[in-house]
Amino acid sequence: MARAKDLAEKHRMVSDMFKLPKSKEEWEPYRLTDEQVAHFHEEGYVSGIKMLNDTQIELLRKDLEEILDAQHPAHELFYEFHSNESTDLNSVLFHSLGHWRITEGFHDILWNPAFVMAAHQLLANKPVRFWHDQLFCKPAKHGGVVAWHQDYSYWTRTVAMQHLTCWTGLDDASIENGCLHYIPKSHKWGLLDAPELAGNMNGILDYLNEEQKADFKPVPIELKKGYATFHHPLMVHGSYKNESNRSRRAFVLNVFADGTISNTNDELLAGVPPIPKGNKMEGKFFPLLFDAKI
Repeated sequence: MARAKDLAEKHRMVSDMFKLPKSKEEWEPYRLTDEQVAHFHEEGYVSGIKMLNDTQIELLRKDLEEILDAQHPAHELFYEFHSNESTDLNSVLFHSLGHWRITEGFHDILWNPAFVMAAHQLLANKPVRFWHDQLFCKPAKHGGVVAWHQDYSYWTRTVAMQHLTCWTGLDDASIENGCLHYIPKSHKWGLLDAPELAGNMNGILDYLNEEQKADFKPVPIELKKGYATFHHPLMVHGSYKNESNRSRRAFVLNVFADGTISNTNDELLAGVPPIPKGNKMEGKFFPLLFDAKI
């Protein structure tokens, strides 16, 4: 059987899904405002950023339907594939990593101008390098939770902490179908222990002091499909069950500033050759997405 084509070999767009700006003037419409950047640094997040049009959404939905099949010929390229990561037998949470290697659509969203420009600004105008992607899908009526957590608590195998997360909906996300929730300003609490991602929704409370518990006031991030929210790597966030009649599908892009290094001699992602501790994160699996100088 022929080995599936690995799109990680391509560190550029391979389709015409997006038009890459060629001048400073063409990049300008994608820039966040000073107010949006300030909100990110003060509150720990900035939301309501348009990432995709309807045509692009439908293309990604089609790609998603294909790769949900565990018999997909490129299935071996996933870093992780959980048809149901929920610990609740009555709920379903599909979660995967590595689909950027499989379909052109999920590959090319890494170079979406709206994404890379915002990421560049929120990472203090540093060059942006890819970390890994994720898919989170909650079916209608029995979609599972994503427990409260901080992303960087799972990423300490990379240093320094100069990471960023972007969550984009392929469906309208509302309180009813399990939208993302944030704890504003929690990115200033420091690093907390990592709870089980799809386990007890409130497991992280065991790691909080009394002042933090008093400030634990969730804010729902309701978004129309195709819109994104960016958050700080220490931002406490999670999402509740989907018991509505609508699905809630979303993809996540995780990046870090160029110059981040490996903090382990073990695998950084399943199936990816280790990068020796102290060496720069780069190469086939961690492409440079944006540098203002290129």
